[in-house]
Amino acid sequence: MILVTGATGNVGRQVVTQLLATGAPVRALTRDPAAAGLPAGVEVVGGDLSDPGSLESALTGVDSVFLVWPFLSAEGAPAVLDAIAGHARHVVYLSSAGVNEDAERQDGPINQFHFDMERLIEKSRPRWTFLRSGTIASNALGWAAQIRDTGVVRGLTDSKAVIHERDIAAVAVRVLTEGGHGGAKHVLTGPRELTKDEQVRAIGEAIGRPLRFEEVTAEAARPQMLADGWPPELVKALLDGAQAPTRPALITSVVEEITGAPPRTFRTWAADHADDFR
Repeated sequence: MILVTGATGNVGRQVVTQLLATGAPVRALTRDPAAAGLPAGVEVVGGDLSDPGSLESALTGVDSVFLVWPFLSAEGAPAVLDAIAGHARHVVYLSSAGVNEDAERQDGPINQFHFDMERLIEKSRPRWTFLRSGTIASNALGWAAQIRDTGVVRGLTDSKAVIHERDIAAVAVRVLTEGGHGGAKHVLTGPRELTKDEQVRAIGEAIGRPLRFEEVTAEAARPQMLADGWPPELVKALLDGAQAPTRPALITSVVEEITGAPPRTFRTWAADHADDFR
């Protein structure tokens, strides 16, 4: 039995769907099972990672756990990891490609909590695998309101090899159902580096409308991100991380090495999600 946390999120939902396609027994953890809307065949159970005591029934009989940590610090993680260790033999943790193993203090709070989580997981009893993901393409869904309302996306500029959530899930499924990944730290990225302007134009092509990206300062980005519905604590973490020194783009071939298929392009992602922006 494989337990998927974050099962109703962008990555977790794909992990559930793709595991089901392999015939693996899947259990999905969600705070509200009645509203999960997950495919038939998955066992949906209630539980909350903020309440380790609520996880016992979800973990009973579980061999492996796909762990998405939904908080911006590792506080509270030791008790959750102890609960997992009482049942599971393997933890697959969705981490960040921005983690720097050579530094105790990371660039930005998001990389810091992933670094802290990795260290805690390494000390726990189950064997582990880290999926260090690059920027997930589904983050662009946060632009949907701006695209629908004005056709202009305003934000901080950067350039990343963004990765389709389906590719992260495809790797996760292989790691969860095959041997040989214990102790591995897989860095997952999309096929090429893209600017925010290129991403926005690809979405425009997918929906048949001209769109453009407009770079703004961090102070101007903050109210726009809040208006788009991003949680205040996440907005702060993202903007704090944006102040870190720029690194060269990281591009790996790990997705293809593990799954046998090259990572999907952002244009493919935009076509898959076109209805979300209309």
